[in-house]
Amino acid sequence: MNMKIFGVLVCLLECLFILSIVCAAEDSSNYYDKLGSKLYTTRNYTEALDYFNKSLAQNASNVDALVHKGNTWKALNRLNESIDSYKKSLELDGKKTAAWSGLADAYNSKKDYENALNAAEKATEFDKKNKAFMLREGNILQSQGRFEEAAAKYDGALSIDPGYKDALYRKGLSSLAANNTTQAIELFDSILAIDPKHKQAYNAKGQALEAQGKFTSALMAYDRALQIDPKWNQVLINKMHILLAQGKQKEAMDILLAI
Repeated sequence: MNMKIFGVLVCLLECLFILSIVCAAEDSSNYYDKLGSKLYTTRNYTEALDYFNKSLAQNASNVDALVHKGNTWKALNRLNESIDSYKKSLELDGKKTAAWSGLADAYNSKKDYENALNAAEKATEFDKKNKAFMLREGNILQSQGRFEEAAAKYDGALSIDPGYKDALYRKGLSSLAANNTTQAIELFDSILAIDPKHKQAYNAKGQALEAQGKFTSALMAYDRALQIDPKWNQVLINKMHILLAQGKQKEAMDILLAI
């Protein structure tokens, strides 16, 4: 056999051998990642973490395993480790939406709102039709008191789904915080038209009516919330305050003693 041909064949065999090793490692890595993911869904986080580490030992560039490891650290409230894992995955794939999303949640849990918002915006950038991502941006802004900016994000989510109750509710809270009680009531009513058992909307509507001095209507809203959840202390306290303002001391004290 011609030595050149022989040399080429040897090189091809070496490449195939190396490729088979790489493929086997990737297969093993994916296998361990799947096992870890199953354990994660059952909240067996410690064992899940072991399998994600085994997955990464086989293939340190397994982006999914890094993201899943970050999710697991986050579930264990080990936020710094979680952030580190997400960042490693993003070094390998800067457009990994799940990593940006996890990073946003981890920073938000640390109350690092600036980094949380930056990560949340990145997640939305790579998944512009995800209404939940836009809602999260709004919620982060709202937690900082940036109500107008938050409302714009909620509007973005509502442009995708006009009946998105979470966005309507959060936008209503922003309106209430900005003392735009009329708009807040309209938003809460739009939620209740979709879901008549949305107790949070009844409570928030009661607060908006109370701010307008419409105590009778506010009491009706609180009572509707209490029909859904009779032991909801926050609504009972809100109702008690109105009764005290109306001079109904006995009724107010009955609530106080029942809480």
